[in-house]
Amino acid sequence: MDFLPREQIINALQEPLQSYISKYGIDDIGIFEEEGQDNQYYMGYTVKKLGKTYHIHSPYTKNDNGGLAPVKNEWTVETDEPQKDDRRGFNDLDQAFREI
Repeated sequence: MDFLPREQIINALQEPLQSYISKYGIDDIGIFEEEGQDNQYYMGYTVKKLGKTYHIHSPYTKNDNGGLAPVKNEWTVETDEPQKDDRRGFNDLDQAFREI
């Protein structure tokens, strides 16, 4: 498993931000990161569109040095609406963005 520095992953996520705004009609977008239990870590985007906020993220494993490695190439879409379930299993980011 190849572990990358957190900053390298953030830079890769930031690079296409402006194109996502244009392509998907997003109002605002930023980087999302959340530490899970044990060595789990989630990275992706916080997206605002049509007055709603979504977290689109992928799972990573974190090592003792703070490096991150993708667990699988799968994206999850979470909404801030408590009554809505997370939508999982998107094979690519394009699918996840089209879902919102």
